[in-house]
Amino acid sequence: MKLNTKVRYGLRTMLEIALQEDNKGVFQKDIAKNQQISEKYLDLIIASLKANGLIANTSGKKSGYILKKSLDKISIYDIYKSFEPELSIVHCLMNPSLCDLSGCCSAQELWSELNLLNKNFLKKNTLEDLVKKHKKIKSKLKTK
Repeated sequence: MKLNTKVRYGLRTMLEIALQEDNKGVFQKDIAKNQQISEKYLDLIIASLKANGLIANTSGKKSGYILKKSLDKISIYDIYKSFEPELSIVHCLMNPSLCDLSGCCSAQELWSELNLLNKNFLKKNTLEDLVKKHKKIKSKLKTK
């Protein structure tokens, strides 16, 4: 399974916003700089995250971005769904009519089970889990 750039950058964007502990918001230019994402491409990422209800603009003259839900309520799958309609490791799972072997394919059940494992893994892991991992890595780097 390969995740597209929008999903990966969306995750990095959400992490950057989540790391702002004061919840006053983070500016797009800071997200772009800290996560090494072009501001132009970040426009697309932010639009998708906003449309999916994961982030919002802060109010005020210089508006930044904040999370709309608590860290433990945002799954990695929620972020994934901001950019993809559904997780499907092979095309025939989403649209069986694409495959002439649909219904008699011995591998289809295997792909379906693997797809479900991947989906459940992304659902079970939250942005809070990712923030904890990030902080743990950063603290290890500081002690070296």
